[in-house]
Amino acid sequence: MADYEKPDDTILIELKDGTVAIELMSDIAPKHAERMKELARSGAYDGVVFHRVIDGFMAQTGDVEHGVFGEDMNIRRAGTGGSSLPDLPAEFSSLPHDRGTLGAARSSSPDSANSQFFINFSDNHFLNNQYTVYGRVVSGMDHVDAIARGEPPMNPDRMVSVKVASDA
Repeated sequence: MADYEKPDDTILIELKDGTVAIELMSDIAPKHAERMKELARSGAYDGVVFHRVIDGFMAQTGDVEHGVFGEDMNIRRAGTGGSSLPDLPAEFSSLPHDRGTLGAARSSSPDSANSQFFINFSDNHFLNNQYTVYGRVVSGMDHVDAIARGEPPMNPDRMVSVKVASDA
């Protein structure tokens, strides 16, 4: 296991091609960082699909309510749910939505983020001050770049497992 500067604030997402390490920004967005760790530790993110992946923009996942499928996969509902936990208040900051940053997905209400998140494929500064930035990829961005595209993808990739580095 690799050494991480902040293992308790590092999320390890196992994808089909390898591991993506994301350093959470607990000092900038403490509620969002804590929620991701809580869901990772409970196993809620394991097996969840990337339901919205737009080339040159971002890869979205984290619908723990509708994002895990068996043989009768119905991806059309993925992206419409969250978790059983309450929604989070926005934690906007001056951090830009640069390539590799982690953003909180939400509905039209700024205070509706829950479990869904996205990873930016490129600098998406038009999202600045509208979506909470609460992490950044520190290794494995090439694995993120390889996620199947589509809205939804024909054969969606999934997060095989999601763990907090200090627990791994």
